[in-house]
Amino acid sequence: MLIVRKYGGTSVADVQNIISAASNIAKTYSDGNRLVIVVSAQGDTTDELLAKAAKISGGAGKREIDALISTGEQQSAALMAIALRAQGLPSVSLNAAQSGINATSAYGNARIKSVDPERLRFELEQGNTAVVAGFQGMNKYGDVVTIGRGGSDTTAVALAVALNADLCEICTDVDGVYTADPRIVKNARKIRVISYDEMLELSSLGAKVLHNRSAEMAKRYRVPLIVRSSFSDAEGTLVKDVPYMERMYVSGVTVDKEIAGVTLLGVKGEPGGAYNVFSLIAREGVSVGVITRTAGTGSGDISFTVVRSELGKVLGALEENKDVIRYTDLKYDDRVAKISVVGAGMESTPGVASGVFEALYAVDIGVKMISTSEIKITILVDERDTEAAVNAIHDRFFAMGAHDEEKR
Repeated sequence: MLIVRKYGGTSVADVQNIISAASNIAKTYSDGNRLVIVVSAQGDTTDELLAKAAKISGGAGKREIDALISTGEQQSAALMAIALRAQGLPSVSLNAAQSGINATSAYGNARIKSVDPERLRFELEQGNTAVVAGFQGMNKYGDVVTIGRGGSDTTAVALAVALNADLCEICTDVDGVYTADPRIVKNARKIRVISYDEMLELSSLGAKVLHNRSAEMAKRYRVPLIVRSSFSDAEGTLVKDVPYMERMYVSGVTVDKEIAGVTLLGVKGEPGGAYNVFSLIAREGVSVGVITRTAGTGSGDISFTVVRSELGKVLGALEENKDVIRYTDLKYDDRVAKISVVGAGMESTPGVASGVFEALYAVDIGVKMISTSEIKITILVDERDTEAAVNAIHDRFFAMGAHDEEKR
């Protein structure tokens, strides 16, 4: 069996964790499996490297930043290979170029274009375990580029696709995907099996257990994926095509507190009004989350969310282009939280939306914005109400047998 296994930053945070992970890898190898290991940088290494660069210059170029922070994963890969060899397991560490990971030239947020697995296959044929530095690729100029925070998950799935692996395991500091963040909801339940669509929505909406781009790639190529703990043998969560998913109308509740809401009042309703707003934001390199529009006579309001750290950039661009966009007033709220209820069977199950709002009403929490799709309901609430709102919604759908997870 060929397994691609990824270890996150917490899993390789120190020497003891690396040795422990190496011991687990050696056991899997001794069971007759072939392995490709993908590693993240240790603990807070990436943040520490960024802080050092900031002390030297506030305007460091993106190319040099990528060259700098990519070294964190290379350190982890070399240390893991050393640990594996110490346990008698033949292994070799590889960077992005050696692993054949070709990417675009968008420094800091590159996309993987292709993987040439020739070197990886050679190492596997030699009986070696390949330890690959995650989070990075090589562009057409031969420069190292990084593929976004959390990108080691995407590296692992991409290698699993290229190698036609039997399984891709994402090993992290939690033992699976839960119905809510266990740090917020004490009675959150671990999900045994979840569909690709649900996992993609959960990861895109704030669940930190799996990078959303890796979930998207796993869905596209139907990669068998397991999210499990690095520190125990507990059964994880299997992500795959799920039959009978319509039995499960809600899979989980996510929270994202790193957002801000923006409202443009009195936007002229002529053709191109919304285009002017969102094309401007796109040119600033900012992604928009929830979007709602209220139409009126000749004009209307447009509301949307952005990542909180990019709010200043968005507000500046909107104010500078007020004459082009033609709005009457601009408001924003940087103290909101986005809560999303996700489930593949929601569209065919009456009462999900009313259940969400009933739960919030019962604890006297108001809603600032609402967005829905076939598989999710997303609301914005005051940041101070986050914990109460999530627990109320979770209890509404999962407490007292309201949601039978074992039917999966």
